[in-house]
Amino acid sequence: MNTSPIVETHNLSKTYGGTNRVHQVNLAVETGQIFGFLGPNGAGKTTTLKMLLGLIKPSEGTVKVFGKDLNKHRPSILNQTGSLIESPSYYGHLTGLENMKVMQRLRNVPNKNIDEALKIVRLENQKHKQADQYSLGMKQRLGIAMALLAFPSLLILDEPTNGLDPAGIGEIRELIKSLPGQYGITVLLSSHLLSEIEQIATSVGIISDGKLLFQGTMQSLQANNKATIRFQTTNPARAEKILLTQGYMPKIQGKQLVFDYLHDEEVSRMNKVLVEHDIPVIRIEEHKKSLEDIFLGLTGKERSL
Repeated sequence: MNTSPIVETHNLSKTYGGTNRVHQVNLAVETGQIFGFLGPNGAGKTTTLKMLLGLIKPSEGTVKVFGKDLNKHRPSILNQTGSLIESPSYYGHLTGLENMKVMQRLRNVPNKNIDEALKIVRLENQKHKQADQYSLGMKQRLGIAMALLAFPSLLILDEPTNGLDPAGIGEIRELIKSLPGQYGITVLLSSHLLSEIEQIATSVGIISDGKLLFQGTMQSLQANNKATIRFQTTNPARAEKILLTQGYMPKIQGKQLVFDYLHDEEVSRMNKVLVEHDIPVIRIEEHKKSLEDIFLGLTGKERSL
């Protein structure tokens, strides 16, 4: 049984004008994953995806897809790969169905693939409408349908929800989530939308300034983020002094005492100690950083309004 990653890079780099746009990226995407490639705009996501497809040549490093060297086996790799990079390409004066037939001739697939792909993206009832009359979300779904036409083993999507309204984002999200389980398609998608990656991806790679800062499952990313316990009291300064005598090391933030993660028994004991010293505990909360907080901490980026 082949257990090697479906996509694997080694020291993948791209330099433009002396600037490292992508620097020694080592990706490993496993079969059956939805791999979220997360980073701010300009981080190197699109450049990396283009190198995975052979659309631009790396300055350094190697790419393997399906265990094959991309330089040596690009045609056979692309036969098993669908992609949508940056924005969908289509003929606006043609209908959705006619655009699919253009792609069908290029991919040499049967008519039933057109019907199935349009059904997956829920455009089967809009297929006779001209593509330039589609909404932005429908155009994006048409692009995904064309990428799915040959029912590839690997689907690479670059910012597939970019510019869509919340309803459109939800439709694309549910579509992508269905692909590994129902169709056996591994998905690699890039996004700067942190909440989307959190909701859809099983694994994540975080890139910033061309460097891969983290790679692993969503669970491992969250596991590296230990929860804190927060006690809100009427007198945090006095509560701190009392708990210090019990061997605890709280930090004061406003009216809250903040602790690194504690077991339930310790939380119960501290609550009892404070109450016994006539310090009412107003609230006890467990606080865990969101993926956005972790991302901002890794990349050093500030939260935008």
